[in-house]
Amino acid sequence: MLTKRQNLMETIKGGQPDRFVNQYEFLELIREAPKEAFMTPKGTEVKNAWGITIRWPEGQIGSFPVHEKGYKVLDDITQWREYVKAPSVDYPAERWTEAIAHAKAVDRDEKFVTAFVTPGIFELTHYLMGMEDALMSYYEEPEAMHELIEYLTEYELAYAKQIVENLHPDALFHHDDWGSQISSFMSPDTFREFILPAYKKIYGFYKDNGVELIVHHSDSYGVNLVPFMIEMGIDIWQGVMNTNNIPELIKEYGGQISFMGGLHSGEIDFPDWSPEIVMEHVERACKECGKLYFIPNLSQGAPISSFPGVYEATSKAIDQMSVELF
Repeated sequence: MLTKRQNLMETIKGGQPDRFVNQYEFLELIREAPKEAFMTPKGTEVKNAWGITIRWPEGQIGSFPVHEKGYKVLDDITQWREYVKAPSVDYPAERWTEAIAHAKAVDRDEKFVTAFVTPGIFELTHYLMGMEDALMSYYEEPEAMHELIEYLTEYELAYAKQIVENLHPDALFHHDDWGSQISSFMSPDTFREFILPAYKKIYGFYKDNGVELIVHHSDSYGVNLVPFMIEMGIDIWQGVMNTNNIPELIKEYGGQISFMGGLHSGEIDFPDWSPEIVMEHVERACKECGKLYFIPNLSQGAPISSFPGVYEATSKAIDQMSVELF
């Protein structure tokens, strides 16, 4: 029987896996690494070192930046230098102690030691100024947006250097949502101009420093961005929703990139979920997408579910499909 790591590599390299890769099983996320907080406990509101306020209202399934009057960090993109100040990434050694211990304890023959970075470059632009202002700025003030993205990229690279030196990861799990369920947030031409160069630098740095596997989370539509994902060095697109034609993506791009998802959390992970509903979706995804270049996975950007039991039921259903199809 292949190890989880071996089975993953056989799957994404077009080899001979002996079962489906089961969701996040191959990644050991080192969550203890110091980083600026972009999440906040349920029912609370936190302002982080970027000046971004994150709120998680009661009754909602996640948190999001606040952009009401008086909360935006940046009101005018042309004045970004005055208002956007990146936090230091020079954390004291003791802040890394727990993360280093976790990384050292991982059996790297079984799993990938995985750095976890969130949010990404595009998300930071709209976290700072709001989605509408950010998207308009790409079109109305491209020079200033280029400057801001370069600044954010340099921050990411400085943090990446710390991650590499302290954790020596062999995988990276990086968030940056690039679309809604039915469309990318920007045109391919705009994405090519602004986002692609930043990630070629960031992911190139990780690859040049021993990171074997780049897993990028974007739980969205992204068919029109896949060629750029390949160019920037992504090995696995995680969060790929079934609003994308995944079998067609596998047919066209399999061998260049793999697809982790196919199980829309919104259709499975809800209060009245049932094992039968989960099994129906898992069976369809596994049979439609096949054994290679595909990893069945809820579209959530972590090994969790919003409602208790859904993630575990999904993993159980995937194991059942492995028995049936392998």
